[in-house]
Amino acid sequence: MADVDVLVVGAGPVGLTVAAELRRHGADCRIVDRLPVPQPHAKAIGIVPRTLEMWDAMGLVHRALDEAVPHRGQLVFIDGKPRPRVELSLPPEIPYPFATLPQCTTERLLTEHLACFGTEVERSTEVRSVETHPDEVEAVLAHADGRVEKLRARYVVGCDGAHSLVRKAAGMAFEGDAFPEQYMIGDVEVDWELPAGYSMRAVHLDANGEMDDMLVCIPMPGVRRYWLSMLRPRAHAAGEDGSSAPDGLTLGEGQGPDLGQIQAVLDRLSPEVTTASTLRWSSAFRTSHRLVDRYRSGRLFVAGDAAHINPPIGGQGLNTGVQDAHNLAWKLALAVRGLAADDLLESYHAERHPVAQEVVDRTVRHASTVRRAGSGLISNGDEAEMMLRRQAQLLVAYPDSPLTQPQAADHTPEPGPAPGDRAPDCRGLLSDLASYPRRLFDLLRTPRHVLLLFADSEYASGDGAARLEACAAEAYRAAHGLLDAYLVTAAEVPEDARPVGLRPPRVRDAAGEFRDAYAPRAGEAILIRPDGYLSGRFHPAVPESLAAHLRRTFA
Repeated sequence: MADVDVLVVGAGPVGLTVAAELRRHGADCRIVDRLPVPQPHAKAIGIVPRTLEMWDAMGLVHRALDEAVPHRGQLVFIDGKPRPRVELSLPPEIPYPFATLPQCTTERLLTEHLACFGTEVERSTEVRSVETHPDEVEAVLAHADGRVEKLRARYVVGCDGAHSLVRKAAGMAFEGDAFPEQYMIGDVEVDWELPAGYSMRAVHLDANGEMDDMLVCIPMPGVRRYWLSMLRPRAHAAGEDGSSAPDGLTLGEGQGPDLGQIQAVLDRLSPEVTTASTLRWSSAFRTSHRLVDRYRSGRLFVAGDAAHINPPIGGQGLNTGVQDAHNLAWKLALAVRGLAADDLLESYHAERHPVAQEVVDRTVRHASTVRRAGSGLISNGDEAEMMLRRQAQLLVAYPDSPLTQPQAADHTPEPGPAPGDRAPDCRGLLSDLASYPRRLFDLLRTPRHVLLLFADSEYASGDGAARLEACAAEAYRAAHGLLDAYLVTAAEVPEDARPVGLRPPRVRDAAGEFRDAYAPRAGEAILIRPDGYLSGRFHPAVPESLAAHLRRTFA
């Protein structure tokens, strides 16, 4: 017998998300970290809209919204001349904007959220080794008091960063390279009068059009507090022995710029005269890009920086990592409860590796473009909204996943989200027991699958409703009870129309937003996974078809 279902190694945002989601889904876990206390630094600060949607599903978003600040757009200056302002504006149907939140605050919120499930981070605990066996993993833990513990876990998830012990123990390759430039970062206050909520990018180009100086300032919570990223001067980019700085994010405490060095960069590149003060933290790093060859090896998994690192452009790294965690945790929870289909855990690599590959490739291209011409990440124009949605990670989809309802080769795309796409939110849903409108995301705030059965007048009562009720009952059985079903009635259906029984509960699409967002057909069933992606669309809804599809996920 294993001592614990899952051992999570590393208590950064990714490891904390894995642990919190395992607990929310009913699985047991321990989470360990070698550091005695969390690091009090800003580090990664960009939070994209899709991550806020994920936190909504977890029940964490309101705390995050109270702590974060909006990231409204970017001011761009090249050789001192202003370029068009970039607006990070999304359509009103997207519930959350771009935001910034210091990593130390993100970790605090996740740690407090995890504690609500009765699980604490075990600090000053280092994993010395992991060894896999057919039915378990044996991990050797070294505690601060000198005690050495042998722990047996059914699975181990490595969220232990770019130098991951778990990844190395699994024999996973981690190929990639580094750009030659080194960068400095600093967490400071500046007294300029630039518009609140906007980041600022200022670059200088040499005679060949190559960037030779750069300053990026991103707003953070606080009074005129910014996260500054700067090119490290060539004279300081090598070590005292002339060697290049080591690969990876941080070069070590105390090796970042001091306030005078940061002020010198502001003097050269700031669009207005300003003074930096209150240096909270600084560091230096070299931009790297690496990707693991596989996300799973037997009972070992990797997520976040242990699986992928990319140029820190657009805040993609942390967000991709926590969404790795969100994808994996519900599947692991089913596996440890004996409810998972045989190949369910294989879908983690199948779904997340292509996402990380796209993020790494895209950020490498953007980093190369910035080096050559100093241009920003997103511009205004015809393709701006699509680029913005991609940056927001709203276009992540799993159409080729083994868990997604397959489409015929000659299938004609229908309106609305397809199987594998993100499930969009919508408002104006009225229920029989609430006098206020609800959002679809309110229904998706659950660790279970959700089945939405759309009914016009034909399906809202009588035989049509009975057929939909039969679909809901069969899906509930196939999912071992881990499924919530709702009858979504069209706005034109009379309020006094009732299904035959009391289940599934009814919500009325009074504002028509569900119909606009999903383009459902009468009698259609839409199945949504616990991580907020469409598993399939079934028209007409047939109990046997739904049950057969759910067996891709459930034992």
